[in-house]
Amino acid sequence: MAKPEQKREQQSPSGLPAGVAVAWGLQARPGKGPARALDVRRIVAAAIGIADAEGLAALSMSRVATEIGVSTMALYRYVESKDDLLILMEDAAIGTPPPVPEPEAGWRAGLAHWARAYRAVLQRHLWIVRIPIGTPPLSPHNVEWMEQALALLRGTGLDAEEKLGVLITISGYVRSNVALLADIDEATRAGAGEWEDVERRYWQLLSDLTAAGDFPAIRELLASGELAGAEAADSDGTADFDFGLNVILDGVEVLIASR
Repeated sequence: MAKPEQKREQQSPSGLPAGVAVAWGLQARPGKGPARALDVRRIVAAAIGIADAEGLAALSMSRVATEIGVSTMALYRYVESKDDLLILMEDAAIGTPPPVPEPEAGWRAGLAHWARAYRAVLQRHLWIVRIPIGTPPLSPHNVEWMEQALALLRGTGLDAEEKLGVLITISGYVRSNVALLADIDEATRAGAGEWEDVERRYWQLLSDLTAAGDFPAIRELLASGELAGAEAADSDGTADFDFGLNVILDGVEVLIASR
């Protein structure tokens, strides 16, 4: 008779993507065979190494197989498809969320910490924002991040739909911000030069193009002289990120106050 944990591995909820089932330990592992020295963790670690170094475009099942030193078919005994591999990669890369401040610090400090921690993870693995979002968060670590954010909104007076809306808005903002960083990284790798130089050229071109015509707001922005200083002071985009995050949290605070 199979042990309880063995039964759990052999069963998975109906309709659950195979990659999610593997991440939760709900899918049976392959039996003995020529690739028995392999395991999912080794495959995922190799795939993350490729994506971190070269971007998601460089990732393929055959490339991962070559990296590990096995045949591509051997990989398919452990991971059914590239889509499933991406699910496992993202789950492993984001990991368990770090602890948030004590409850006494308040929901706002907690969510700000959560957003910055999530951004830091995505910055370390820019390829994550290139993975198409096919389903709501289902993998174990994604669910942990979701749980942590929702727990921070307990006692705020927001209803379930509003709490979920706050989570979607903040996580979407974080991903959008990091997607821009990923664009900058790809442009730099493509030989566009340092981003600071690209940005300076942009402002100069914009100034030349709007010197005449009906662009008074843009000319006022450029004439302020504040942009050059901001570029030097915020080379990693943290100040820009914090500005947008605080605007969002200000709105949430107004919503909570109305309750």
